[in-house]
Amino acid sequence: MTPTTRTPDPTTRTQDPTTGTRRLRPGLDVDLAEAGAGRTALVLHGGGGPRTVDGLARHLAGSMRAVTPTHPGWNGTDRSAAVRTVADLTDAYLGLLAADDTRGAVVVGSSIGGWIGMEAALRDTDGRIGALVLVNSVGVLIEGEPIRDVSALGPRGLAEHAYHDPGRFAVDPAGLTPAQAAVQRANAAALKDLAGDPYMHDPGLLARLGGLRVPTLVLWGAADGIVTPAYGRRLADAIPDARFELLPEAGHLPQIERPGATFEAIDAFLRDSGR
Repeated sequence: MTPTTRTPDPTTRTQDPTTGTRRLRPGLDVDLAEAGAGRTALVLHGGGGPRTVDGLARHLAGSMRAVTPTHPGWNGTDRSAAVRTVADLTDAYLGLLAADDTRGAVVVGSSIGGWIGMEAALRDTDGRIGALVLVNSVGVLIEGEPIRDVSALGPRGLAEHAYHDPGRFAVDPAGLTPAQAAVQRANAAALKDLAGDPYMHDPGLLARLGGLRVPTLVLWGAADGIVTPAYGRRLADAIPDARFELLPEAGHLPQIERPGATFEAIDAFLRDSGR
């Protein structure tokens, strides 16, 4: 869902994460990056892979313990038979929080990561999750606001739909190494396998969002042509007391196009909600 970018993720943080592999259940090993200390922030990437949330994770690691898993199948990792649906992945990440005896985590999800975050918050019955941040999230069906099928777009079309400034962030396939091109193809295949039918949503999820009981920020890039701001507003309306914030001059990845504004909005939300 989320495009890759060749531009480094801007950040004011310099802390390097540790990386490793955790077994979340038999047959399911997940690569994790971890940095910082304190309350846990579980950072969930979109279709472009963990690089698209690197800067966001490093920012959060300045005041929290930021944990960023690589979804199975992304970045050359094993597309485990134990994870074939968003529900499977949701259960795996809830298991990760339970294994660490995490309480009150902040879950921050970009694009499909937001969908996973919503499902996790709805399924959580043990107080593992205390707040939710959805950044240009997919996952629900909004009548009149279809999710753009990115598989039908070429590289330039993808950039034009995903970014406010596509000239700055578009990726030229000719400039990719064979290894980088292979990772892109594998990420796209993993995304289609995980959430391609029905396309990028659960038809029943919107109606269940009234059951969310954690403070929620819905953060949206105003220029997103993949999931529009109107989609985002309807999503926020379905969540009790959710805060909706629109970021101008940003598209589907505001954490890359406007990192400072994105970080400020998240920090303010966590401060105002006492989280």
